[in-house]
Formats: sequence, C-alpha cells, structure tokens
Amino acid sequence: MRTTQLHAVLGAIVVTIGFWLVWGGLPLELLVAVALGIAGFLAWQGTTLGRVWAWASLLLGLDSLAWPIVTMIQISRVTEQPNDQQMGLILTAVVAGLFSSVFWVSFAFGIFRWIKRQETGQAEVEAKAQAAGRKRSQKQPQDPR
Repeated sequence: MRTTQLHAVLGAIVVTIGFWLVWGGLPLELLVAVALGIAGFLAWQGTTLGRVWAWASLLLGLDSLAWPIVTMIQISRVTEQPNDQQMGLILTAVVAGLFSSVFWVSFAFGIFRWIKRQETGQAEVEAKAQAAGRKRSQKQPQDPR
C-alpha cells in the first residue's frame, strides 16, 4: 500500500513539473496545491502501480495538449497581431505539444489495456480453477453409509 502512495507522490511531482512547464511563472502556492490535488487523485485512482502511472501518463498528455492553447492565449493577451517570433513560438508549441500529447496519451492507454488484459487473464484462470474444483468434487465417490 505504501508503495502505491509513494508512486502517487512521484507521479504527482512529474505531472506538476509538466504543468509548471506549460504555464510558466506560477506562484509556488498554486503549484503546491496542484501537486497535492494530483497526488490525492493518483492515490485515489491508483490501486496498483500500473494504474498510478497510467493516470500520470494520461495527465501528462493532457498537459501537453494544453501547451499550444496556453501559448496562444498568452500571446493574444500581449498583442493583437503576433509578430514572426511569436508565430514561431506558437508553431513550436503546436508541433511539440501535439506530438508529446499523442505520445503520452497513447502510452497511458497502452498501460490501461495491459492492466485490463492482466485482470481478464487472472479472472479466466480463477474461473477455470473453480470449474476444475467443482468437477473434482463431483467425481469423488459418495460414501454409501
């Protein structure tokens, strides 16, 4: 149990760093609140290590998806008509953000699929074991007393 909580904290640190990279200069108090919120969410949803990191990867993908949007909003607040340097910054954010987002979301869904296969396989093994146990108990001769 402690291991999943430790990994939830580590995952929260990773996702918070991604959040900080997207939003730039945010107050430390807000970053701590985000980290605690993410750690609580990962501890709540992460019943296994795989689930913790699947959710952390998915949140990282959402961070990456937000990066181009945040960049465009920040530039539009500064100026009405962006110059070439700002347009280059937007292009970099869109390309890198979408590539990174697709990677992390795909990685997260791969982990979720792996977990589902593991759980399904384990349930099938348990069902076969129960069925074999029932067959053995039916084959045993009854005591005629």
